[in-house]
Amino acid sequence: MSDSLNILVTGGAGYLGSIMVPALLEAGHRVTVLDSFLFRQSPLNHVCIHPNFDVVRGDARDEATLRPLVAGADVVIPLAALVGAPLCNADRLAAESTNRDAVVTLIKLLSPEQRILMPVTNSGYGIGEAGKHCTEDSPLRPLSLYGRTKVEAEAAVLERGNAISLRLATVFGMAPRMRIDLLVNDFVHRAVNDSAVVLFEAHFTRNYIHIRDVARAFLHGLANFETMQGRPYNVGLSDANLSKWQLCERIRAHLPKFVFLEAPIGEDPDKRDYIVSNARIEATGYRPAFSLDDGILELIKGYRMVRNAVHGNV
Repeated sequence: MSDSLNILVTGGAGYLGSIMVPALLEAGHRVTVLDSFLFRQSPLNHVCIHPNFDVVRGDARDEATLRPLVAGADVVIPLAALVGAPLCNADRLAAESTNRDAVVTLIKLLSPEQRILMPVTNSGYGIGEAGKHCTEDSPLRPLSLYGRTKVEAEAAVLERGNAISLRLATVFGMAPRMRIDLLVNDFVHRAVNDSAVVLFEAHFTRNYIHIRDVARAFLHGLANFETMQGRPYNVGLSDANLSKWQLCERIRAHLPKFVFLEAPIGEDPDKRDYIVSNARIEATGYRPAFSLDDGILELIKGYRMVRNAVHGNV
């Protein structure tokens, strides 16, 4: 394929897309975004000037909307999804139709030559074995509807072929379409605004990755598609398999007034607990550029600007 690709990004105005789309344009690709703008934000305002950028308001589940967009694409990146266990549980039908069924529809419309780069979640591993890293060959035991729909979508994409799946660790960092609910982003927000957090199941461990490193992983997949295709890859910081308690300790190093304690009762609705190996993608030459501490410092600056209160007069 030529260096400059026609790339269709569904859900391209979301948290990941708002960082990834500018990165793809900067790399010289032509990018069309399909998004429903469900969250009533406009995080791609700053790329509208770009001649290689186009945007369509529409639903990634709608075959009639997808068909002409897919026809002109070399590569499709299906970011459109209801992301996270709470949002999926709030609208289970929309979760299944967007996270899984829309991807199946997309596959049906693609020719064998067209490529897919698929983001999924490493929450598919569910609860791992103590002291044992989850690799891409570990069994997938998703605990949430969110995890299950993404695992099913990944299976369909990999079975179809000419695809790469990136199993993302918990993403953190500032973006034009901000998500404060993600674990690192949430804990830093609480540390900045409340100086305190109460932890449920503080020993539960997971892996983390900066949002800009997610965009870099997709660019890496595009550049190395021939050698990487047909497999899933964990994408995370290998030095950041941390429990919630350890994460809070890292945040406190930057915000010394931050107080955190474990709740004696109650449980986390998101039951993930595992450590992850990122050796497979690292073997292809990919390395993250941003550390957890880089992200914490970035978020502290960001939260001086971002106020999350819709209601209230202060």
